[in-house]
Amino acid sequence: MASINSVWKRLLGVERVVVESWDFDEAADALVVRVRAKKRDRLRCPICHLRCARYDGGGGLRRWRALDLGTVQTYLEAEAPRVSCKEHGVIVQDVPWAARQSGFTLDFEDQCAWLAVHTNRTAASELLRIAWRTVGRIVKRVGDDARAHTDLLDGLRRIGIDELSHRKGHKYVTVVVDHDTGRLVWMAPGRDKETLGKFFDALGPERSALLQLVSADGAEWIENVVRQRAPQATRCLDPFHVVQWATKALDEVRREKWNELRKVGAHGHAKDLKNARWALWKNPENLTPGQEKTLGWLATSNEKLYRAYLLKESLRSVFHLPGAPAVERLDAWQKWAQRSRIPPFVKLASSIRSYRPAIVATIAHRLSNAIVEAKNTQLRLLLRQAFGFHHVEAFISLAMLKLADLCPPLPGCRHPRMD
Repeated sequence: MASINSVWKRLLGVERVVVESWDFDEAADALVVRVRAKKRDRLRCPICHLRCARYDGGGGLRRWRALDLGTVQTYLEAEAPRVSCKEHGVIVQDVPWAARQSGFTLDFEDQCAWLAVHTNRTAASELLRIAWRTVGRIVKRVGDDARAHTDLLDGLRRIGIDELSHRKGHKYVTVVVDHDTGRLVWMAPGRDKETLGKFFDALGPERSALLQLVSADGAEWIENVVRQRAPQATRCLDPFHVVQWATKALDEVRREKWNELRKVGAHGHAKDLKNARWALWKNPENLTPGQEKTLGWLATSNEKLYRAYLLKESLRSVFHLPGAPAVERLDAWQKWAQRSRIPPFVKLASSIRSYRPAIVATIAHRLSNAIVEAKNTQLRLLLRQAFGFHHVEAFISLAMLKLADLCPPLPGCRHPRMD
């Protein structure tokens, strides 16, 4: 038959403690369980975990919020003396049931992080009866702990790099995804050479030298850092962004013709041309009957714009062909664009020429940033979920917990943070 002490520890989700007493605090409307750490765990520094000399009694008794027992809020109460650590100075002693500088038990924090990942902010906040910003601080603490105990950068060979806007005012985060596992492996605020340099600093020279393929959107700051820090890696240019360049060039041609029609007073044709942009942007297989009719009208009424549309579609088709035929069509497209006498496409042909090695590598290795874009879509959803977090680091921690498979299990499963 289990002892009362063992039953309390199971109910509270704590180990390596002795339960001394319990009482109900009418003022706080909560159950308070008085505990103490076992002798071998007392007077230890919470950072280096070495045994230290007692400095003073600290603030006396202290409480930590634990998992609710039924509908009743529950707290652990214990003495919190300060110790004098040779390396870290005077500091509150470590306790086995909570993280440093936290007012919550490890199980409470794990449940909070799990709810933040799997539910919306209202459900998590109301179920736990804590403020959403408090949830953000807990998520950051759990995320930091998970990343400290998991090397997400080990074994990287093929990675994708991109950026994501997380707030108005040109606030971005840089995102790195492992193509082989599909996991988000690194994320930090900023989108410049210094930010990406931090990723390679964390990766280290030896592991940077093992990178084989790097996909990106052609941003110069990414290309320059990768060339400097991992020169052996083959750079692949994301096909979506290449086609996007062609779509932008096509829209420049459409807007130029639209302005010409407005200037001569042909407002009816100008309106038709403005509405035609949807037919020009969409892939042919997705066109509605009305949009197909619009393209037929453009083919007879505006030869230059229709040629620009065919140039866009021809470049898109490059990435649907295998190996050598794709490269042949790319080279043929480049010559066609240069001879087209359509300025936006002549300019694009020049850009394609400078990026040709990266595009050919993309064709050869069939590597795109599609998986990175998929993660970015998930990150945008998480941004809405994380609305109200005070710092971007809390959002990053939430993203890493969900998209890097670092989310702790619900309490009751094996506790990874107490091993």
